[in-house]
Amino acid sequence: MKLHYAQFSRAVRVAWLLEELELLYEIEKYTIGERALRESDFKKISPLGRVPVLIDGDVTLHESGAIIQYLLAKYSSGFLEKEPTDSNFHQYLQWFHFAEGMIMPPLNTIVVETVLLSPDRKNETNVRRATKILGQILQTVENRLCEVEYLAGEFTAADIMSGHALIMSAHHGVDLNEKPKCKRYIDKLMSRPQLQKAWSL
Repeated sequence: MKLHYAQFSRAVRVAWLLEELELLYEIEKYTIGERALRESDFKKISPLGRVPVLIDGDVTLHESGAIIQYLLAKYSSGFLEKEPTDSNFHQYLQWFHFAEGMIMPPLNTIVVETVLLSPDRKNETNVRRATKILGQILQTVENRLCEVEYLAGEFTAADIMSGHALIMSAHHGVDLNEKPKCKRYIDKLMSRPQLQKAWSL
């Protein structure tokens, strides 16, 4: 199994799950934006030239949420998941998909406008709008964390998905001073040895 990986990308959440599942894997490391990601050889496995890419035998996947679901279905034997009969199954599904459905779209805008674009192309209005929307979205996470320790009641892949998105929000300077539960949650997740390893590959 091989993971094409870059720090500060969604590949971290895939490496995190691989570590939680204690699976053996190889790493092919990149830097976000580097030329190799735009070359034809890499685009054969990732048409958009982005990481993560997971290659498992004759299976190639290049969407992080799909990779997470694939690994869980094939290798977890139910670990880090909730069964449909579990009272928190609906919460597991909601918070698993909350990452890409809600948190990442405005965060993507912030990253593009503040990190990736050249100064002459940046739009402060876009940043302010995305920051406001993201603040409202993260308040929903804060409210949930007032009720539970982990998003689906106990640590699951929902925390790997949405927890990673929350960590990346903080990494990119989103103000969490009025969201103490989110800050505590991030600290708790970052203390996991599996995430520490995935973060620093």
